[in-house]
Amino acid sequence: MSMNKSRGMQPRRTALAFAIGLSMAGVAFGQATTGGINGVVAAGSGDSVVIKSSSGVSRTVAVDANGAYSASQLPLGTYTVSLQRNGQVVDSRSNVTLRVGSSTDVSFGASANAENAQNLSGLTVTANALPSIDVTGVDSRTVITSEQLAKLPLARSAEAIALLAPGVVAGSTYFTNATGGSVVSFGGASVTENAYYLNGFNTTDPLSNFGGITLPYGAIDQQEILSGGYGAAYGRSDGGVISQVGKRGTNEWHFGGQVQWTPKDLKSDPKDYYYVNKDGSRGKIRQYRSDNKSSTTTVDAYVGGPLIKDKLFVFAAVEAERQPGRSTGSNVAPYVTHYRYDNPKWYGKLDWNITDSNILEVTGASSKSSYEGSLYSYNYATKTEGAFNSYDTQTKNGADVYTAKFTSYITDDLTASVLYGKMKGTWYSNTPGYDPTYPYLFSAQDQNPALNGGNPITNSQTVATENLPGHRSVSTNLRVDLSYRLGDHTITAGIDNQDVKNIDAGTKFPDAGLGYAWEYNNQGDPDTYVAGGPETGAGWENRPWVKNTGSQPGGETGYYVARYRYHDNASVRVSQRAQYIEDSWQVTDRWLVKLGLRNDQFTNYNAGGKPYLRLTSPQWAPRVGFSWDVNGDSSFKIYGNAGRYYLALPTSVALRAAGSSLYTREFYTYEGIDSNGIPTGLHPIDASVGAGNPFSANGEYGQPRDPKVGSAHNLKSEYQDEYILGFDKKLGDAWVYGAKATYRNLRNAIDDIGDSPSIIAKMNKMGIDPATYDPGLIPGSFLINPGKNTVFSIAKIGGGYYDVPMDWRKDFGFNTTMKRKYYGLDLFLEHPFDGKWFGKVDYLFSRSYGNSEGQVRTDIGQTDVSATVDWDYAQVMDYANGYLSNDRRHQLKAYGSYQITPEWMLSGNMSIASGAPITCLGLYGPDQTNPGLAYTGGYYHFCSGKPFQPGTKRNPWTYRLDLSAEYRPEWAGKKLAFNVMVYNVFDKQTTTQIYALQSSSSFRRPISSQTPRYFRFGVSYDF
Repeated sequence: MSMNKSRGMQPRRTALAFAIGLSMAGVAFGQATTGGINGVVAAGSGDSVVIKSSSGVSRTVAVDANGAYSASQLPLGTYTVSLQRNGQVVDSRSNVTLRVGSSTDVSFGASANAENAQNLSGLTVTANALPSIDVTGVDSRTVITSEQLAKLPLARSAEAIALLAPGVVAGSTYFTNATGGSVVSFGGASVTENAYYLNGFNTTDPLSNFGGITLPYGAIDQQEILSGGYGAAYGRSDGGVISQVGKRGTNEWHFGGQVQWTPKDLKSDPKDYYYVNKDGSRGKIRQYRSDNKSSTTTVDAYVGGPLIKDKLFVFAAVEAERQPGRSTGSNVAPYVTHYRYDNPKWYGKLDWNITDSNILEVTGASSKSSYEGSLYSYNYATKTEGAFNSYDTQTKNGADVYTAKFTSYITDDLTASVLYGKMKGTWYSNTPGYDPTYPYLFSAQDQNPALNGGNPITNSQTVATENLPGHRSVSTNLRVDLSYRLGDHTITAGIDNQDVKNIDAGTKFPDAGLGYAWEYNNQGDPDTYVAGGPETGAGWENRPWVKNTGSQPGGETGYYVARYRYHDNASVRVSQRAQYIEDSWQVTDRWLVKLGLRNDQFTNYNAGGKPYLRLTSPQWAPRVGFSWDVNGDSSFKIYGNAGRYYLALPTSVALRAAGSSLYTREFYTYEGIDSNGIPTGLHPIDASVGAGNPFSANGEYGQPRDPKVGSAHNLKSEYQDEYILGFDKKLGDAWVYGAKATYRNLRNAIDDIGDSPSIIAKMNKMGIDPATYDPGLIPGSFLINPGKNTVFSIAKIGGGYYDVPMDWRKDFGFNTTMKRKYYGLDLFLEHPFDGKWFGKVDYLFSRSYGNSEGQVRTDIGQTDVSATVDWDYAQVMDYANGYLSNDRRHQLKAYGSYQITPEWMLSGNMSIASGAPITCLGLYGPDQTNPGLAYTGGYYHFCSGKPFQPGTKRNPWTYRLDLSAEYRPEWAGKKLAFNVMVYNVFDKQTTTQIYALQSSSSFRRPISSQTPRYFRFGVSYDF
């Protein structure tokens, strides 16, 4: 029998569409871990369908009066689908492979007729590929299978896989995930607005939402990359979702292993970084990078099979990666670091088919990263390595995950599932043999060149701050989901609860040290106040100010130094609760509509266990989607959706917003620099707190925060609205093409404002007696919704609070409100795998624009989630509107594999993208003053006194091609494989980000560039 016969069953279109609608029962179109099977049967050819997987899962479903059948929430795997009549098999399909979050059509044609049923002469057909178009999908997803991962030339990380999807771009190298890897941005959102899932459990970084815990590469069955449009069952992301489903055991024992090696000798030399002169020419060398190379060795192994056939299965995988290397620091940190990373991972899964109607899945996983290094002095004049200086700070970070999921197919129409899991994280750092003799030096490149001979003077201290000992985290996740099919409707409902504890978190200067560092700066104009001053307008005396450098000896050319102190610590918690309901409604034989509603609640607790942020009023997130099977035969789909997505604040926000943080500087001019880089001849600069006294523009003097005064009264959660419209269409029998338009609008955000002087001014205007409150206890940062009028509570000396209403424009002086918008048009052409080759080409035109990137800031590398400099005071947002840091106007991606002979396969991956926007940040206005809270360095959107909107200029385009080849010899039964990958074949090393602060000598120097070319060799064996 030919499968093509079922494709041509025109009289069965209505039944096919009806079956597709039924198949929606219990299929969670979001961060799913299951799939479904549906189809139609020729009239009279069968009365039931048996679906059985290679891991023993077996379900028997009836064929209805319309000739349709469906089965949902099936564990991923390979299935045999058999048509029965009167209990006898008359036809079957084998090797049916499910794709996560999708329903697979397996229909039976007229050849399975009554005569065949009587003669028991059913035929078996092997399914070679999934249907080209899944007409049940209404979201934006890319699914990469383990078979594709084994072929494509990719770096071995979840983020590298995610970059295959349209609209996903690499995050700044300023940011790393919990174990030191890269992060990504989806659809213009910041890198902390994504969610990570492992077998349905939320593994997002519990500290600050930078990345998440992922599987060993060889244990990934499928990775789902969602860039929008997912259903009401899931939330807590307004960027994207990376969801991994791990492999499971089957009725056959399999084992294997792999060794991969990336030799440093075959790596291209990274390009050196240079300062940029004021005229744009290349200046002195900043960092010698040609010897910054490492080798990587990865060993992994797996085993899987039945403990009890058809009942109990096990799969286990381990991965050990070691990366020794060498790195030369910049000229302000002239050391060679010899280091080693060890990155072990493991994964285990038990699957127990208790009965045909009840399944229990137990998962364990771990991902860790440890680092150790030794620093040796380096002479930039001779480019030679010298003697041992000190040990680098050792780190051990990572987490262990344990989950259990129970699924019960109570009836053919009712399915229930319960998932519970826990993730325990460790975040440890220590500096062996720490030497407290000298303080750490920040920004040594900004020393007065008249005092250092034109070259930065440094010392042997390499440690600025360290994490608190005993830092750990605990995350728990409980999900309960019910799905009930009622005629044309499939109703799903459930709860999604998560608790995250961040224990003994914080940063400090080492206890054995001096408790401070020196920070060098250049104000430029010696007559301009370092902070505030008369140039900033009336009432400047009531705002924080630091006098000009020219007021003291040594400051005649604008150079000054600050004694810098920082410390924060707390044990905090975030509680997240959600409830949802959704209806998948097969309106007609070709129209499917999904109507959903989700309600999220977020509560953030401070170190005392008291809520400082309670966002528990209903936060309704409607989700609406549709799919139109235009021709009724799954050859042409038009789909769309609209939804709202809420996002909670991570635990780290409390460290400064609700903790007891210290963040001060004491300002001095200086007349000399000793041989260890320490300023001499100090002259304190007068300030609003007194000359030489600790000064904090944000009022962070180490005092504990009152949870009642940490945020605005009417604070609302961050949320984003999203709209998607697209189509997928077959082109002949071998191709699929399509287009998709996306629009995102960040409607509300949470950030902090530090403008307590404006609050005091409003209190004076209200006639409040200054003797009844302590201005020093007014927080230097309140959590707010940027752009919204609000009310703050200010503590009275005798008890109680004043309510102070603040108008966004009149009282704070802002001339803009928060804006982040994204739109994109995606075009693709795909050739699904046909046994010979597969490939996909994707072009995206997009714009991400506004005045706020989101929770973090790429241009200055600010990792303080929802506490950026953006909205601290009005002047920093003048001329801020423009193209945002994660904007890439044009993106072209292509990847695929070709089986050139039975033994040889070639694969490729190409990425071309326009450059990221450039930002120039300087002093304010044509007079180049430092008004408002007057942060050191000048974070205003002015360049040389002229407005500079982000994106006025851009970094250059990037081009990258990766290739790989694999040889599976026939003489080894194709169980043995040899492969080689070349990353960045043409060795493009284009600069991807430059330094943004104009006041620094580092202005316009490279921050990052493309990874140089390297080779990776591998050998694997699968039995």
